[in-house]
Amino acid sequence: MSQDFSSRIPLAERLRPASLEDYIGQRHLVGDGAVIRRMIESGKVNSFILWGPPGVGKTTLARIVARQTEVPFHTLSAVSSGVKDVREVLQQCRAESRSLFSKGRPILFIDEIHRFNKSQQDSLLGAVEEGVVTLIGATTENPSFEVIRPLLSRSQVYVLKPLERDDLEVLLSRALAADKVLAAREVRVEGKDALFRYSGGDARKLLNILDLLEQSTPEGEPVVISDKTVTESLQQNPAAYDHGGELHYDIISAFIKSIRGSDPQAAVYWLARMVAGGEDPKFIARRLVILAAEDIGLANPNALLLANATFDALSKIGWPEGRIILSECAVYLATSAKSNSAYKAIDAALAEVGRSGDLPVPLHLRNAPTALMKELGYHEGYLYPHDYAGHHVAQQYLPDGLQGARFWTPADNPAEARMWRMAQDGESQ
Repeated sequence: MSQDFSSRIPLAERLRPASLEDYIGQRHLVGDGAVIRRMIESGKVNSFILWGPPGVGKTTLARIVARQTEVPFHTLSAVSSGVKDVREVLQQCRAESRSLFSKGRPILFIDEIHRFNKSQQDSLLGAVEEGVVTLIGATTENPSFEVIRPLLSRSQVYVLKPLERDDLEVLLSRALAADKVLAAREVRVEGKDALFRYSGGDARKLLNILDLLEQSTPEGEPVVISDKTVTESLQQNPAAYDHGGELHYDIISAFIKSIRGSDPQAAVYWLARMVAGGEDPKFIARRLVILAAEDIGLANPNALLLANATFDALSKIGWPEGRIILSECAVYLATSAKSNSAYKAIDAALAEVGRSGDLPVPLHLRNAPTALMKELGYHEGYLYPHDYAGHHVAQQYLPDGLQGARFWTPADNPAEARMWRMAQDGESQ
């Protein structure tokens, strides 16, 4: 039985949403009253950058914004476009923005905007600043590292999150009900855990797995979705390392988890996979800096210094010698003592801020640069610790109502035990 052409289009493309009503996930951006929904409803779209992992709807959301505001939509890929391509598109946008029939500024969508070099990004500035075009960028990398400051200051950054299990449930149900290829087959869902686990919050990956299951099941036999069939199908069809998407986050996840788990052998192996696959060395180095603070932290503060030095050294050395610097750092971090107490402390403090709100700063801790502030009691009663024995003195540092609160608890290692004893000694004086 021959298939028509549409059945050969990837499932992810066949099911690409055309409106916000069909869009799955990112409720903090597109839910009722959320910022991007308000933009669309008002018809006033400002430039913004969508930052998030692959397969969470960045390109789809940009297309929906253009479609529902009924403005011209242009797209460029930073991988294949140069300054000349940008200028040609901007020239067309200028003409469209001046048209009497225009309903708004044209939208220029740039996929993987982090891959544009400085001169390419500079070429966008004038058009964005003059209001000739609305820029929507998409990136999997932190824009503060990869997008030039003038362009970043003219664009709002919105963070997209991996899809949650509830979102993946909706996506699976929609695929089975709405896709004509799957609807024409008998599909048995016997287990979803492996499907959702391998998807990793990536809608495209989930739909690609469904596509693989359907295409590998002979006509006339039921398509079985189970932990067993998903695992077997993926093992039989290993993907090559793709530093643009598919295995990008799986490999870096294995790398980070190996270091966190103090396994230098596995850490170096996964590092080699990324090096051999052509991964951006700065991406690896950034993750090492984060890990040094999150997973090693106060157990060995030198880890953060070494990770930061690794990032700086890579900027000067590059490939191929940069692999040696990364290997040294990865082995050091993997064999280091571990602690996430600082990470847990800031999250606990943020949770308290969310509960109690903006509590007033105690008067004795406030700055008093003017006579009026001094008259109001600002700074009055503050005890200068260096005037006391041991450079410690007991006084209130937390807001009223939070005295005695504990956000940081030392982990079980000598370094933090010493810090804790010093803090306790200071409080007791």
